[in-house]
Amino acid sequence: MTRRLGKGEKLVIASHNRGKIREIAALLAPWRVEVLAAPDLGISDPEETETSFAGNARLKALHVAGVAELPALADDSGLEVAALDGQPGIYSARWAETGAGRDFRHAMARVHGALCEREAPEPWRARFVCALALAWPDGDCALFEGEVKGRIVWPPRGDRGFGYDPIFLPDGERETFGEMDPARKHAMSHRAVAFARLKAALLADS
Repeated sequence: MTRRLGKGEKLVIASHNRGKIREIAALLAPWRVEVLAAPDLGISDPEETETSFAGNARLKALHVAGVAELPALADDSGLEVAALDGQPGIYSARWAETGAGRDFRHAMARVHGALCEREAPEPWRARFVCALALAWPDGDCALFEGEVKGRIVWPPRGDRGFGYDPIFLPDGERETFGEMDPARKHAMSHRAVAFARLKAALLADS
C-alpha cells in the first residue's frame, strides 16, 4: 500500500479500551491527525473470530473503517507466557473477564496461578505482542507487528499503564511497565515497535 495519512486527516481508533486509546493517541500526536475513538462514534466492537493478533487487528480495523467511512487503526495485542505455552495470547482480554466486567488484577492472578500450578521454574519468560492494522473504507489494509521480550514478576508492581503491565518486566530494565514513566514505556513497548513500522510506511511527515 502506498497511501499515506496526512496532517489534519481524521483517524478512528478501533478500540473500546480507554488505556489503549490514550496510548495510541499519544503515539499519533506528532503527526497531528484528528484522532476519534470508535465508542464515541457509537461503533461497537466486532466479534474477534480470528486466531492471530494480526487477523483480529485487521478484522477490527476493516469493520470500523467501513462503518465510520473513515480510516481506522486497530490494535490487537496481548501477553504470551512461554511456560504457559503462549497463553493467554490472543485471549489476554478474555482472561480478565469476570461477572462484574474486565478486571486485570484478576487476569494477572490467573497468570500467576497457572504458573504455580505448573510449578514452572523462574525466570518466567514472556513477551508482549502487538499487531496494528490501518484500514480504509474501500477495504485497503496494512499490517505491522512488534514485540518486546521480558519476564513475569510477582507480586504486581506499579499502577501506571494498563492490562498486564504491572507484572511485565522488560529485558534490561528494573521497572515493570506498570512502574515505568509512560513516555519511557511508549518509546520501547511492543506497540511502539509496531507503530514505528507503521509510521515509516504510512504516516506523512508532520
